[in-house]
This record gives sequence, C-alpha cells and structure tokens, in this order.
Amino acid sequence: MLDNTVSADSRQDLPGDATILLRQAQPTDIAALLAIEERCFATDRLTRRSFQYLLTKAKATGLVEVHSGAVVGYALVSFHSGTSLARLYSFAVDPDHRGQGVAKRLLAAAEQAARSRDCIYLRLEVRRDNTAAIDLYKKAGYREFGVYTDYYEDHMEALRLEKRLGHSGPSAPLGGPLVPYYQQTLDFTCGPSALMMAMKALKPAEIELGRKLEIRLWRESTTVFMTSGHGGCGPFGLALAAARRGFAVDIHIKDNATPFLDSVRSDEKKEVMRIVHEDFLDELEGSGATVRHNTLTAQDMADAVAGGAIPIVLISSYRIYHEKFPHWVVVTGADDRFLYVHDPLVYDRHHAHIDRMNMPIPKADFERMARYGKAQLKAALLLRPQLSDGSAD
Repeated sequence: MLDNTVSADSRQDLPGDATILLRQAQPTDIAALLAIEERCFATDRLTRRSFQYLLTKAKATGLVEVHSGAVVGYALVSFHSGTSLARLYSFAVDPDHRGQGVAKRLLAAAEQAARSRDCIYLRLEVRRDNTAAIDLYKKAGYREFGVYTDYYEDHMEALRLEKRLGHSGPSAPLGGPLVPYYQQTLDFTCGPSALMMAMKALKPAEIELGRKLEIRLWRESTTVFMTSGHGGCGPFGLALAAARRGFAVDIHIKDNATPFLDSVRSDEKKEVMRIVHEDFLDELEGSGATVRHNTLTAQDMADAVAGGAIPIVLISSYRIYHEKFPHWVVVTGADDRFLYVHDPLVYDRHHAHIDRMNMPIPKADFERMARYGKAQLKAALLLRPQLSDGSAD
C-alpha cells in the first residue's frame, strides 16, 4: 500500500475563493493523472496500469496538488529496500497551472517524503532539452552527475541529477577510483559483473566491459550448484579470475571451507562443489592472491576504499529484494555514516541503472546484510592494481 509519509494535508489560499490542497495521491486520482500525462508529455507517458501499480503496490509515495478540487500536478517518489536512496520517478504540472509555484511545492513535498524515510539522496532523470525543469532542479540544489544517452522514446538524452537531503557528513562519498557501472545481463552473473566494475575502475585502459567478459569470468569462477538452474560464483573463483588479469586481491573469509555447501541438497552436487573448491585452493597458492582468515567490518571497508582498494562483497539479497539468494556488490565510496554501493542487478521495469549506482547504505545495515545462509557466510575481496614488480599499489 501507499506509504504514509505526509503526516497532514497542506492547505494554502489562492486568489479569490480557491484553495491549494497538497495531499497524497489515491487510486481515484488516476484519471486526473492520466489527463496531466496527456497534456504534458508527447512520449514516455505513464499508463493507467503503471499508476495503479505505483499507487497501490510499489514501495512508492504519490503526491498531488489540488486547486479547488482539481488535481493540477503530481510527484511520484520511489524507495529502495535496504538503502537510503529515493528516486523522483515521475513529476508533472498541468500547463495551465505553471508559474504558480506548483512545481516548487511538489518538489519540496517529495524531498520531505524522502527525508521521512531516512533517505539522504533524491535522484531523478530529466530531458536535456527541458530547460525549465533543469533550472528548477538546480535552483533547488540538485547537481548533475551523469547522462543517459538515447534514454527517451524519441532518443533524447536524460541528465541524471541528485540532491543530498541529509545535513551531516561530507557532501559526497569519499573514496578512491571512480567506479563505472555495469548491469549484469544474466541472473547468475552478479559476481563477474561486480568484479568487472572494480577491474575497470583500477585499469580502465585494459578492461573492456561487455557480455563476453561477463560470461568468461563466470565460467572461470563458478563453483555453486543452486537448487536449480545455473551456478553462481564464490569468493575463491572470483579472486583467481582477478589474479589472472594482474590484479592484487585479498580474500577475507573465516576459513577455507567450501562456500554455499548448505545451499544444495544433492550429495553428488556437493561433491562436485568440493572438488572445484579444492582445485581453486590449489591454484590460489601460486596466484599471488592472499587468503586472510578474518572478516571485514563496514569501517574496515571504508578504510580500504580510502586507501585505494575496491571491496567486492557478498551480501544476502533479502534486505533489498526480499528473496534469499547470494549476491555480489561493489563498494564505491564511504563517508562517516554510509557505504556507497553499485549493485549490478536492475530487477524490474520500474527501476533503472540510476537506482543501483552509489546506493547509500548505513554502515550498520550493511554489516547485517553482508552475510549469507544458515552458516552466516561473510566473504569480501579487496582489489588493487598490481605493479610490474608484482607488488600492490
């Protein structure tokens, strides 16, 4: 159901007997919202089905401004489980009511809704040619941090903007190399995709992101039989794949036991996993990769980022996706309160790359999600470039 993020309706007088009502959107508003879409956008309009989903089932909040009973504008804000990130999913004001402060009030209400959910960033996309909207956002404190090419139906670019809503800590994540984003293209390639992002950040001229490398890394590093379907990748296989490409890599894990063994029931599959794992351990001895029998705290990861390393971390997907499967992410930065994470999984049509990039996650929350299964497996890789003499930079 719709999240109750606005504690009370906001009313304001208009000239004459008219009044402004700022309230949460309801399914009964959908006809009016569709009419605004029709008047505001030539392409990329939200459908009735999309509005119905966003207002009733999605983790989202809809806000509308009403003038004397008529809806004149709306803002839709979506939230993301496990993170402190919100997205201004859609935003429109009826052309006949522009210049009356509607957009400013709705934008402020959207930010309030995000703050009430303890979100510290609100992100959005806007057409490059929508100069009025861009001016509104920048005057409100939004900054540009990227571009989507060929984003809209008519091939127009989208500027990616964000605003930090919190007031404590640095204004931007602190860290080492800028980590590019890569979306996994298969359900079982989160590990290779996370590794690709880290490798590209450290050696941008040598690593080419694409499906060929994604699938090759999966073939090299998979050990895991899941209940059904393709296998996933464990920390030892991923570390070997990185070491083969000239990276210095530390594996932080409690012990050398076969990871994910409790995720399968078949004794035959378990035996295959043990054999592959033992082979990985044998190869690791001459690879230059280092196995460290300890686990990293969130602060350890923040310190590693400050030192130029890139952590690749195993998490349980449950806190983000409410499904239990092992999942790899990349830590891209840190500040006094948050770790910032690239998640390679874009999981449905209501989300985009922008939602999965530099996701702010409170350090305490990240520590709770950075473990998997009944065994509470904790595993992380610290990746660094390797110098020509074999030492780590």
